[in-house]
Amino acid sequence: MTRDPIREAHRQWVAHGWRDAADGMAMVTSLVRVHQLVQARIDAVLRPHDLTFARFETLRLLAFSTRGELPMARVGSLLQVHPASVTSAVGRLEAQGFVTRTRSEEDRRVVFAAITPTGREVVEAATIGLNEAVFSDPGLPTGDVTALTATLARLRAAAGDPVDPPYSPT
Repeated sequence: MTRDPIREAHRQWVAHGWRDAADGMAMVTSLVRVHQLVQARIDAVLRPHDLTFARFETLRLLAFSTRGELPMARVGSLLQVHPASVTSAVGRLEAQGFVTRTRSEEDRRVVFAAITPTGREVVEAATIGLNEAVFSDPGLPTGDVTALTATLARLRAAAGDPVDPPYSPT
């Protein structure tokens, strides 16, 4: 029978005198491992659309916007990513024909990213795939999903993320 490597790491932490850090190490290591597992499921859905999750999120955000376009700085703010990451994602999406970039007529320093009709088709298909293969069944019962999301919201808030407490699912 294969042993749980995170539990074994916890045991080793305690045995080496790091008892105060052992639970936190196990939690962080578990989060990283779960991220890897969930990311593999996401990648399997998005790969046929030639999207990464970052590019999917960018397209989804633009598709949700009223006019189908947002200033690049606003995209970064809403996705909580560095401006260079937005530039990279939008550049790749533009090369794929999924978005266009234009400068504001009022302020030439402002650059807008706008979703194209092809981008809308791709993001809708990718969203359906993610909803079916990942989001509708993330691997836990509904009550556990809700509880875990609330716990993660507290962890995010403690790290300085804006969180609207208390989290309550739809």
